[in-house]
Amino acid sequence: METLLPTRQIEKARMATQLIFLVCGLGMSSWAPMIPFAKDRLALNDANLGLLLLLLGGGAMLMMPVSGWLAGRFGSRLIMTGAALIMALVLPLLLILPSTPAMAVTLFVFGASIGTIDVAMNAHGVQVQNLYGKPIMSFLHGLFSVGGLLGSLGLGFLIKLGLSPLYAIISIAALMIIISLTQYKNLFPPATEKEAIARFSTNDEGAPGSNQSFKWLNGSVLFLGLMCFAVFLAEGAVLDWSAVFLRDVKGIIPEFAGVGYAAFSVAMAIMRLAGDKLIARLDAKTVVVAGSLLGAIGLSLAVLSPWVAGAMAGFVLLGLGAANVVPVFFSEAGRLPGIAPTVSISAITTMGYTGMLAGPALLGFVAQRFSLSIALGCLAVLMLLVSISYAVKGKR
Repeated sequence: METLLPTRQIEKARMATQLIFLVCGLGMSSWAPMIPFAKDRLALNDANLGLLLLLLGGGAMLMMPVSGWLAGRFGSRLIMTGAALIMALVLPLLLILPSTPAMAVTLFVFGASIGTIDVAMNAHGVQVQNLYGKPIMSFLHGLFSVGGLLGSLGLGFLIKLGLSPLYAIISIAALMIIISLTQYKNLFPPATEKEAIARFSTNDEGAPGSNQSFKWLNGSVLFLGLMCFAVFLAEGAVLDWSAVFLRDVKGIIPEFAGVGYAAFSVAMAIMRLAGDKLIARLDAKTVVVAGSLLGAIGLSLAVLSPWVAGAMAGFVLLGLGAANVVPVFFSEAGRLPGIAPTVSISAITTMGYTGMLAGPALLGFVAQRFSLSIALGCLAVLMLLVSISYAVKGKR
């Protein structure tokens, strides 16, 4: 099939999209090591912290459906870049705001920027993949995980080098701004995106402009969305609670409390960077079933091990297992018959990130009522259910 753009331009767009995924992971994970400081600064218990995190998820969930509409109207690159800039500008405020109401509003805006950039960059990545002609989604999500590693360790590393926490987070925010602005011109303009969507639509129902409002209620879309909800909830729990868990339950010093999310991100990044080849060698069912089971084992180990090293190993196993599950779900959603990929991917993204951004707030209530260890143990059961459910689905 003849390409719409020169190969060099498509390659530039692929590289730029990778860097946007990196920026998103960097900005999102930089919040993780700040959570224990915010909890102490604002004198929050687990339940109140969970409520605060719920606002972050609420901002993301509000903007995800809107982001798809905005990207369709103004183009993904403008929406991605704008959201990345807002995320970067908000980050330093999360470290210094002295009142809970101010943190609540700021976290809502921060979450809104995360939800906006996530939908836009995945939609853009699908179009780049179509024109590139090879699978790239696992690698894109791998760069997100690399960003997660840099963000979770970067703040503490810069502080150890002698920077104040404020200057450290400003340095990270400045890097995000530089990358976003310099890559803007390499991303696809709106006209190219629309032409790609029209060219790669496989049926009339998937054509641009068709009415697919109720396709979210399709059984396959709902199933994939619920599976994404469970896996993203486990990922979100590591982002929002691993630092608190390692400090309060396992006794690690606060400066290195973000190391749990870092270990998780390293494992996930390695597996995702190799994920496209792994999925090609194994069938998608094996990747999902075995990966979800490994994630359940990892969460169980993190909770039950009396040693910090055991908890770290558990987070590593979770990262290895969950790494390529979501890319498989995204690819499967893009192939559902009679449903435009923009609709199906938007649906499962929204449902999935409900788990990542709003679900951990529910864990706060479980942790307050029982314990944080029990809350994380519930996630191990949830990952086991994903493995069983997908295995049963494959037999139908």
